[in-house]
Amino acid sequence: MWEHQKTVKSEEEIAKIRESSHIVYETFKYVESLIAPGVTTLELNDKADEFIISKGGRPAFKGYKVGKQTFRFATCMSKNDAVVHGIPNSEPLKSGDTISVDIGVEKDGWFGDSAWTYAVGEIAPETAKLLEITKDSLLLGIAAARAGGRLYDISKAIQDYCESQGYGIVKDLVGHGIGTHLHEEPQVPNYVPRRFDPGYRNIELQEGMTMAIEPMVNLGTWRVKTLRDGWTVVTADGKPSAHFEHTIVVRPWGGEILTK
Repeated sequence: MWEHQKTVKSEEEIAKIRESSHIVYETFKYVESLIAPGVTTLELNDKADEFIISKGGRPAFKGYKVGKQTFRFATCMSKNDAVVHGIPNSEPLKSGDTISVDIGVEKDGWFGDSAWTYAVGEIAPETAKLLEITKDSLLLGIAAARAGGRLYDISKAIQDYCESQGYGIVKDLVGHGIGTHLHEEPQVPNYVPRRFDPGYRNIELQEGMTMAIEPMVNLGTWRVKTLRDGWTVVTADGKPSAHFEHTIVVRPWGGEILTK
C-alpha cells in the first residue's frame, strides 16, 4: 500500500498534483449539491464517477487493491458511525444522518485526494459540533505543515485540539504522502506516536513535500473495528465519526491546500 517515491516534488510536479486536486474539488462541489434526504450513496457515487471522467480524470479508488480485495467504487461513502472506506449502497439517506465522502482522482499519472463530512438535513447539535471541531483540526494541522518543522508538529496540532474538546482521535488510520501514487510515504498520524510505534518517522518537513492530511475524529472512543465486508471501518462504540482531508504542499508559512 505505502509507496516509497520521491517525497519532495518540483513545482512542475506540484502543478500536476494541483490539476488532479482541482478535479477532486470540483467533484465535491457537485456532489455536495446532490446530498439530500432520499438520495442514496450509490447514486452519489455514480454521479461522482461520471463527473470525474467528464473532467478528464480517473476515479483513483475504483479498482484499488489491498491484498486480495478490490474496491469497486469511485468514492468511499461512510455514514454516521462509519469512519472511512464505506461502500456506496442503495439505502436512502435520511435527515439526521452524516455522510463522509472520500474522493481521489488520478490525471496524467498524478493524484489528488480529499474527504469531507456533510450533514443530511438537521443533525444533532453534538454531532454538528464534532464536524466543526474536526474540520478546524484539519486547518490547524495544515497550518503546522511548515518547512523546517517536523512531521509530528502536524500530529500534535490535531491531537491537542481534538482531545481538548473530549473527542477520540482514530489511531489505526493515518494520512499519507501523495504524488504518482495515491499512498506514498510519509505516513501522517493524527496523534503523536509513542517512541517505538512502527512505521512512523518524525521527519523534517521540507518545502515541496506533498501529503494528504486527514483527521478522523470520533464522538466517543478512538477505537474502531472493520466490518465483515473487509472495507468499512466503524467506531467501536457506535457513536458518530467525522473525516476531513485536504491534499497539501508544505511551504515556509504552512500547508498550501491543493484540493480547493
